[in-house]
Amino acid sequence: MGEVADKAHGAGQQAHRSEWLDHAVRVGLIAYGIVHLMIAWLALQLALGDRSENASNTGALQELAQQPLGGFLVWMVAIGMLLLVVWRLLEFALGYQDESDDAKRWRKRAGSLGKAVIYGALSWTAFKVAVGSGSGGGGTDTTTAKIMQLPGGQLIVGAVGLAIIGYGASLVYRGWTEKFTEHLDAQGQSGKEGSAYVMFGKVGYIAKGIAIGIIGGLFGYAAITHDAKESGGLDQALQTVLEQPFGPVLLVAIALGIAAYGLFCFARAKHLSR
Repeated sequence: MGEVADKAHGAGQQAHRSEWLDHAVRVGLIAYGIVHLMIAWLALQLALGDRSENASNTGALQELAQQPLGGFLVWMVAIGMLLLVVWRLLEFALGYQDESDDAKRWRKRAGSLGKAVIYGALSWTAFKVAVGSGSGGGGTDTTTAKIMQLPGGQLIVGAVGLAIIGYGASLVYRGWTEKFTEHLDAQGQSGKEGSAYVMFGKVGYIAKGIAIGIIGGLFGYAAITHDAKESGGLDQALQTVLEQPFGPVLLVAIALGIAAYGLFCFARAKHLSR
């Protein structure tokens, strides 16, 4: 059994370091960038007065499906996200071996697992849209309502809200400190192109972090008021921004930031460092 386990571990390490995984990650990052550009477009439409737009992952994929070659692009997103899931799971199982601090290594592995879950959810949504069943189903408030009915449900929803706020804050921090540049090779950080890539990343990470932080705030408010309808995803978070003083201006800024994140995904695919 030990020999079989060693062989399996060796095969996994070889796959993790392989060139084919680099290509797979690049495809996934391009797909991820496309989704963010579509979300940014829908958010911009929302800011300009089209309240019918659903500026969320599902809404972006449904909008993408309506474009020329849209069906192909949605399938590409679904497969691309699935490739990113494989990458992150390999990182979780085999990555960060050179990290001497055990706590830090497992923290990074947990982060990879969390990203695998996020990419997996987006892949599943894309598959549903691709086969024509992506418009039904309950919303975030329906899921929150079910959790609220559990023992300690309010505390669970509140904890989820705090976790989401923490993730959003980490994105803002990575954007502000430019820690995201570790995802670019040396060429991707140098010259005029490199400066543009860093700017896209900085603006994109901060804007995405703010949007995610608002989602966490909605969950926290839902927990405090015991009203599941107060929770929501990205679409409701952007609607909340729109209702604030100077809301359309703020929403345009967030939309441009999310678009910048999408462009950074393209830059990261071109100058991948993992």
